[in-house]
Amino acid sequence: MTSYLVGLIGAGIGASLSPALHEREAELQDLRLVYRLIDIAALGLPADAAGDLVRTARRVGYDGLNVTYPCKQTVIPHLDALSGDAATLGAVNTVVFEGDRAIGHNTDWTGFAQAFTRGLPDAPTRRIVQLGAGGAGAAVAHALLTLGADQITLVDADPARAELLAAELCGRFGAGRAGHAVRIDSLAAADGLVNATPTGMVGHPGLPLSSELLHPDLWVADIVYSPLRTALLREAEALGCRTLHGGGMVVFQAAHAFRLFTGVEPDMERMYAHLADLVAA
Repeated sequence: MTSYLVGLIGAGIGASLSPALHEREAELQDLRLVYRLIDIAALGLPADAAGDLVRTARRVGYDGLNVTYPCKQTVIPHLDALSGDAATLGAVNTVVFEGDRAIGHNTDWTGFAQAFTRGLPDAPTRRIVQLGAGGAGAAVAHALLTLGADQITLVDADPARAELLAAELCGRFGAGRAGHAVRIDSLAAADGLVNATPTGMVGHPGLPLSSELLHPDLWVADIVYSPLRTALLREAEALGCRTLHGGGMVVFQAAHAFRLFTGVEPDMERMYAHLADLVAA
């Protein structure tokens, strides 16, 4: 039986479903895959320790790694090459070891695009407000514009980061397709709201904005999946908003990463069913 050793680098990842998603699918594919968590918060390490962790993982025989908050951008200088998507987005969530080389990929954007198409297939996308312009935010905004969104306004705790990402998106998709704001005063003109920040996940409780800004005609998506129903989604659902939880994105990005790690085509619908089982458990 072919064996693989992979892992996840990130902070506060104890509740991650990635190990079970990958290991279950591998077992059903007659593969042996061990998936380990490398939690920099538990280890007392900063985000820029990702490079040392990648080098150590390669040295001890890992086949690849997933990378999550807050290391998706800090890991890049320590890699030997980037896929086209990762280079374009400036963010890496999957590292594959090929001999002595560590190659960075980005499956976040394809994962979100597939989840959005599945979960909100007919949602209007004329104007979208997105919270978060970090590594995950770059992937989500790229996905939405690729799917045909007319215009995205980015808001980030670091306004300069939102401004820079907006400029990069306009360069890629055309002038006026992305903008930035220091804060959100109203969502009245928006079709949708996306939370691409860690707020709402285990260890980062709360709302990423005032619930008073929500309105029933708004769809609301969250990339957080632990818990699936974040405080933001609960508030939105109470108002009658259509919502999209982060489970779809984590499943589909995991499926795309599984293909990169193993060279085997995953059963994506089966992996989505795994998610339901894991959440129920």
